[in-house]
Amino acid sequence: MLNSYLPILVFAFLGVAVGGAFVMLNHLIGPKRPNRQTAASRRQLEPYESGIPVEPARGFRFGISFYLVAMLFILFDIEVVFLYPIGVILKDADSIFVLGELVLFVVLLLVAFVYVWRKGALDWK
Repeated sequence: MLNSYLPILVFAFLGVAVGGAFVMLNHLIGPKRPNRQTAASRRQLEPYESGIPVEPARGFRFGISFYLVAMLFILFDIEVVFLYPIGVILKDADSIFVLGELVLFVVLLLVAFVYVWRKGALDWK
């Protein structure tokens, strides 16, 4: 019975060992926080490229378009993940029905994408 769990235990041990090794290496050779504030450390706290402060103020809020685009990305991403099992089934199936389902699914996905695009949900304001 232990032989069937041995690969799982070895994999778990290797995962914990590699994770622990990375944490220890980061602790040993990683950058240290200076005790006093220098010009270089003050420069690191300044906004970079995006203009968003490193530590945003308490009242800082993202716009609704950010959340809308994120939700749409997750929605379409999950739908595209469903294409993989259909592709695996299509590989072994000699049925035109499976191919028709796949084409219908992709067409519905494209219709939904065009609808969202025409509504302006992907436009940054």
